[in-house]
Order: sequence, then structure tokens, then C-alpha cells
Amino acid sequence: MATDTLSRTLSALADPTRRAILSRLGRGTATVKELAAPFDLSAPAVTKHLQVLERAELIERGRRAQWRPCTLRPEPLREASEWVGAFRELWEARFARLDDVLADLQNEPTPRRTDKRTRK
Repeated sequence: MATDTLSRTLSALADPTRRAILSRLGRGTATVKELAAPFDLSAPAVTKHLQVLERAELIERGRRAQWRPCTLRPEPLREASEWVGAFRELWEARFARLDDVLADLQNEPTPRRTDKRTRK
């Protein structure tokens, strides 16, 4: 079953280790060893994370002699950002309307409550 780019991107971003790897790659190309350094993970575990990122087309892995440099590919992140951005606009508009309703409610006089114990 083929999975669309957005689904692969969001699935890859669901893991905090992969997000951290992408954050590191946002600062520039890094080797697998450099990417693995901050984590208490085995080399095969780091490789699996990199494979997920590569399948999602979020990174590109190259070969230079024995080095395996990884590079960030921002295109899928841009697509995810645009998709999330549409929802952000929707919710910001809804929150703005809610703010207006709450402001109106605060400006209305409070109805006087009667104490049921004093009524007879």
C-alpha cells in the first residue's frame, strides 16, 4: 500500500529521537556517528531511525569513502508545515471569536442570585 508524503512525514516526526536528529541536521550535514553521539542507543537502533527518516524523504544519506554524511531535505517539512498551518489559521480564528464572546460576557451585568434559604 502506497503512503502519501504527508503521512510518511508525520509518522517519522512522531518519534522524539527522529525529531532531535532532524534538529541537529538543521544546523548542517552530519555523519551517522555524530548523529548517534547524544543518544544512548545502539548503532542498529540509530540506523533504523535514519532509515525511517530516509524513507520519509526527510534526509538524504551519502557516501564519501567510509563516511556516511546525512543531509536534511526540507521539502516534506514544508508540506507538513503548510498542512498544519491551515489548521492553525482555523483555530486562531475560532479562538479570536471565543475571545470576543468572553469579552462580551464579562461586560454584561451579572444576574442577581437569590438565596433559596431566604425565600418562603
